[in-house]
Amino acid sequence: MSRNEAISRIESYFDDGTFKTDLARRVAIRTESPIPKSRPQLYRYLIDEISPYLEAMGFNCEVFDNPSNDGGPFLVARRYESGNVPTVMTYGHGDVVRGYDEQWREGLNPWLVTEEGERWYGRGTADNKGQHTINLAAMKTVLETRYRLPSPTPRLLVIAFRPMRSRPLNR
Repeated sequence: MSRNEAISRIESYFDDGTFKTDLARRVAIRTESPIPKSRPQLYRYLIDEISPYLEAMGFNCEVFDNPSNDGGPFLVARRYESGNVPTVMTYGHGDVVRGYDEQWREGLNPWLVTEEGERWYGRGTADNKGQHTINLAAMKTVLETRYRLPSPTPRLLVIAFRPMRSRPLNR
């Protein structure tokens, strides 16, 4: 399949509402890393939402506890393409700042994607749930059209905490 077909598919993913559906499902998970009682939601996001999406693309996923008490879990996903190509790593975080539900204006909810004109509102729509939803959909589309990624062996790191608050990633 061609590059043009891949582009057409990813445009359809956006135009038919599937992107918004995927993003809304992710935004609805209250991954507020500054709130200790939200810790189970951080795991839920990685285990129940992101891992199955990646596993359907042939990735092996593993969620790790963070050795730092103030950091959330992280997901490492690997897909073996070939032993003769470089490894490329991509990164995203699935946590958000506090929702501050009561501070959103009438008609908006931090845990729902709301579209007003050309703007979408919801906690994480731009940083970072929206970004990795786009990146993962692009990777999925390439796999569906080419049956493999162009050349590198991909590794993904999705964390559920603010990176400045934890230092276990230096290993």
